[in-house]
Amino acid sequence: MFMLVNCSKCQTALQLPPGARSIRCALCQAITNIADPRAAPPPPQPSSISAGPRPPQPPAPSPYNHAPPGPPPSAHGRKKAVICGVSYKYSRHELKGCLNDAKCMRHLLMNKFQFPDASILMLTEEETDPYRIPTKQNMRMALYWLVQGCQPGDSLLFHYSGHGSRQRNHNGDEVDGYDETLCPLDFETQGMIVDDEINATIVRPLPQGVKLHAIIDACHSGTVLDLPFLCRMGRNGQYVWEDHRPRSGVWKGTSGGEAISFSGCDDDQTSADTSALSKITSTGAMTFCFIQAIERGQGTTYGSVLNSMRSAIRNVGGGDNLGGGVVTSLLTMLLTGGSVGGSGLRQEPQLTACQPFDVYTKPFSL
Repeated sequence: MFMLVNCSKCQTALQLPPGARSIRCALCQAITNIADPRAAPPPPQPSSISAGPRPPQPPAPSPYNHAPPGPPPSAHGRKKAVICGVSYKYSRHELKGCLNDAKCMRHLLMNKFQFPDASILMLTEEETDPYRIPTKQNMRMALYWLVQGCQPGDSLLFHYSGHGSRQRNHNGDEVDGYDETLCPLDFETQGMIVDDEINATIVRPLPQGVKLHAIIDACHSGTVLDLPFLCRMGRNGQYVWEDHRPRSGVWKGTSGGEAISFSGCDDDQTSADTSALSKITSTGAMTFCFIQAIERGQGTTYGSVLNSMRSAIRNVGGGDNLGGGVVTSLLTMLLTGGSVGGSGLRQEPQLTACQPFDVYTKPFSL
């Protein structure tokens, strides 16, 4: 059974393996030593103060809502992001576009939405720091870091580009009977990250005033954050909110904050990894179309973003110019790959949220 302890330097919640007496933080590299419960207590220190009842000790800080180290946040709130691109290089699962997705998303956040470089945690196979390789444990630690110390006014973002999957659900909390999953680099040996865990880690702890966005470019990703409501939108732009709250009554929303997710496709669909004809660059179709919507000025409301993404994916191969903009100029050579042809990609980006809202009046902002 794992035990949660706080890093002695940055206070990030760490999962201590059974029997371990120390652990290194994946984020700040500090080593936290754990006192051996079998060791004898230190002798009492002499004091001129007369003995009396000890004052009550403050409770241990929560891994989610205690203040982070450093200066207090500014009045307008902080911005933090975890960007994860998994290419599964040299394996039979290799994807070509995920690293580009991660780089382009980082560029977008810094240049369009003023995310500080220091507040963006990148997990890719190109990272030289072994704790920033997108393994299951490192991804878990990154998600803990994302919500740690969040306060009203903060804006958080989780972007994932890689393989997604699904597995049979056995506790009855899924409408379709399946749990959706993300596949870390080492998923074949360490297992996948299930939607229940993602929800418990970055959705349920969100307090009032904190905003979380997730951009998930993966197969079977429609409800991978397990958010209670899904926006079912038709091709004409009309929509209804589907209630995905489990029959068990377990709450999958937040603790007062706001959580909204754009995903690459519905739970029973797959997402395309689209390669360039020039073999120079490739990208996930969903990530590309999300960035394109923002840069073309179609990101005013959540409805306009979703419609723009869906329209672009339907029109892939139909001669539409996908280039333009500070980020998408990196990808102007992008054309449809392989079996896609001219009939568009067989995927429909989805929008899920912790609460229903009017998608055509609610302004989109990160």
